[in-house]
Amino acid sequence: MSRRADNRTEFEKTAMQVSLVSVAVNLILSVFKLAAGLLADSGAMISDAVHSASDVFSTFIVIIGIRVSSRDSDKDHPYGHERLECVAAIVLATVLAVTGLGIGAAALREMVSGDYETLAVPGALALAAAIISILVKEGMYQYTRIKAAKIGSSALMADAWHHRSDALSSVGALAGIGGAMLGYPILDTAASLVICLFIEKAAFDIFKDATDKMVDKACDEELEDAMKQCVLSQEGVLGIDLLRTRVFGNRIYVDLEIRADADETLREAHGTAEKVHDSIERNFTRVKHIMVHVNPVNTAK
Repeated sequence: MSRRADNRTEFEKTAMQVSLVSVAVNLILSVFKLAAGLLADSGAMISDAVHSASDVFSTFIVIIGIRVSSRDSDKDHPYGHERLECVAAIVLATVLAVTGLGIGAAALREMVSGDYETLAVPGALALAAAIISILVKEGMYQYTRIKAAKIGSSALMADAWHHRSDALSSVGALAGIGGAMLGYPILDTAASLVICLFIEKAAFDIFKDATDKMVDKACDEELEDAMKQCVLSQEGVLGIDLLRTRVFGNRIYVDLEIRADADETLREAHGTAEKVHDSIERNFTRVKHIMVHVNPVNTAK
């Protein structure tokens, strides 16, 4: 099996493993938070449960996106299907935004009604559920983020931020529930509005990251500098005239122009280009393809 095939298999295997863990955790947590919200009369906790439940749906979107983007290149898609993972991330951002707006609208209606006397004071169970949710979801965020960074998956990173937004919404729920228990029941409703803002921010960040990868955004300068050092360390390379990168889904394409001695034979210049090509693909595993062009330089004095 080739190195590229190995990378693709590892990418899909890791993404599927993380996604299945995410589904299991979110199912258990959403049921627990919904029960706690209903039993303890907490609107904020019920809103938080809805957020966790939406995570299950979003993870299935991630799974579909990973499956499709991992397909081999074909006649109609000679550059592969990696960008379809970005489509999954955009869909995920949209679902997240709609979920947040629904929660925010319900909270706003309750707040502007002015009927605060009828608001129920949440019980201690809701407070405990919020604390448990914060710990679990922050743990899931760290776990998913590390795995997403390892394989360079934008859809999986979007799912990680979905976990983080859930943890942050639980912090808002905790504050609201605590305030309501201290005699300010409107704070429980206000917490739902704060949750909405956290969710919308996460949705925007996910959407922006995915669209950047859809429009051939360049890699960060740190990565490009590391590539330049790798190229210049190869025997026969006298300099770099051009290094251009573009992010394609979770992979990277590189266009490179190097300088070589004009007195070298075609075979020697080709050998230098091959060494540069192989070194970049070996040291930067996200690079799917690199095109190396050799410019002759007269070294005679």
